[in-house]
Amino acid sequence: MADNVTSLFRTGAHSPSMAALARESGEAGPVDFCIPCNPYFPSPRMMDELTNRLRDIITYYPSSADTITAELCNLLQLPPQCVAMGNGSTELITWIDHLLVRESLAIPVPTFGRWTDQPLETGKRVDMFPLQESNGFALDPAQYIQFIRSRGTRAAVICNPNNPDGGFVPKQTILAFCDALADLDLIVIDESFLEFADAENEPSIVEEAVMRPNVIVLRSLGKNFGLHGVRFGYMVANPGLAGRIRSMLPKWNLNAFAETVVFMLKDYGAEYMESLHMVRRDRLDMARQLSTLPGLTVYPSQGNFLFVRLPVGAEGTVVRDRLLTEHRILVRECGNKIGSSSRFLRLVVRPQTDVRRLVSGLESVLYGTRRGAAVPELSTGTSYSSGTAAVDRLVSSTSGQGYQGIAAAANGMAGQPQPLTAAANGMVGQPQPLTASANGMNGMMGQPQPLTASANGMNGMMGQPQQFTAAANGIPGQPQPLTAAQTRGTTGMPGGLTAVTAQGQPQGFPQPQPQAMPQPVPQPVPQQATGWPNTPPNGAGWPAAAVDRVG
Repeated sequence: MADNVTSLFRTGAHSPSMAALARESGEAGPVDFCIPCNPYFPSPRMMDELTNRLRDIITYYPSSADTITAELCNLLQLPPQCVAMGNGSTELITWIDHLLVRESLAIPVPTFGRWTDQPLETGKRVDMFPLQESNGFALDPAQYIQFIRSRGTRAAVICNPNNPDGGFVPKQTILAFCDALADLDLIVIDESFLEFADAENEPSIVEEAVMRPNVIVLRSLGKNFGLHGVRFGYMVANPGLAGRIRSMLPKWNLNAFAETVVFMLKDYGAEYMESLHMVRRDRLDMARQLSTLPGLTVYPSQGNFLFVRLPVGAEGTVVRDRLLTEHRILVRECGNKIGSSSRFLRLVVRPQTDVRRLVSGLESVLYGTRRGAAVPELSTGTSYSSGTAAVDRLVSSTSGQGYQGIAAAANGMAGQPQPLTAAANGMVGQPQPLTASANGMNGMMGQPQPLTASANGMNGMMGQPQQFTAAANGIPGQPQPLTAAQTRGTTGMPGGLTAVTAQGQPQGFPQPQPQAMPQPVPQPVPQQATGWPNTPPNGAGWPAAAVDRVG
């Protein structure tokens, strides 16, 4: 397996499936710190019931999607006309893109790959707002709004918590963001990992989403319930938006396994809530253990995973491959995520016994017999490049020319690729080539500096602090991140319902507070895990007035 391990990861934006790893090695799968699902659910009792019903599950057709959706809505106390269930959240992302995204979509990066890849595949412009490592990859919603306005973007996405860093935005801030952009075609709040968050008692905006004309909330069931293979997720929106998506889905788009699980959940609510509590507990313990490794940075997370930066000299693909071949541990190297590099890993929260094995494996790979610093020979000379399919495609398609060779394709432009020039981005004077790494998004950390070419390809801007400046984006005043997509001639601040103050902040939007660098170890978790997902406080059920207004 050691000779073929790198080729297994040439799968685009994702890691190889557990089935592919098992076929290649001819043995049981490795300890999985890669696939972000709940390790404590289903409970052994529920798994035994599923096993006993397996023959019927795989033999017979499932009920219609409407029947399964009605049962889920009864459990979650949601109106069925506001919900659409999909064969995994990616099916819903696909239809949202096809039906509701017209020209452009904004998304903070790094993030879940389908939010960047899916619109590009259908010829949309994807405006990527880089999250800053210097700020712990935290999203500043006010700056994100300014970015959306400057680009004239018509659809916007926030993943809360974000994947891969686990960054969390409070509920009232999310609602203020939605209200500030009420004139957009669409706003999607992807809450796929929100069940693992404990920063707030009721962090979801599902109840508020059904009252807004342009807001969709996306939820995952596979991640929360530890059942990625079942493939089921759902979205919540006003009846018009939900109905458009639901009308395009096949009548039997949900499988019999999904139906069986949905109808079983009412009997396993207490065990599910206990599983979430254990994941939150393990997240704290795992952060503590990883923080003891010299040179390893652990970022605060509200997801069921931790985003970590490897010590200087350690290259992620090498660490990943050695952990798999030498220690039978599977991790997610993030070099093929736009806005990240192969110096970063996403590590799924697992029980303490598994975490001790991970820490031991990392100690061996990073330090050998020395625990003081990373082993220099870990570097392969590529300086945090990826070594995955995205980079391979870039190099082969551009003969090593990088960003200039893919600029038009990445920007959703038709015709031949053209260099991205200063004039294209609102700069005064003669067009000048705007040099960047092949990605154009990675490594924009620290204080703004002139944009320089990177020698490291798609992920090679992790060295010196760099950032696109306001001039490159056509906005006077404060430095602003620049998306990899071209502006298509957009200048100034396109009009909308949101007024902008003299300081450049949207009126009515919470002012961003200065944020200190994240500490390696998060604060203790409050232990409040009651009620099913989206269940209103005190079990009050769905407000009758809300149903009347959305009916």
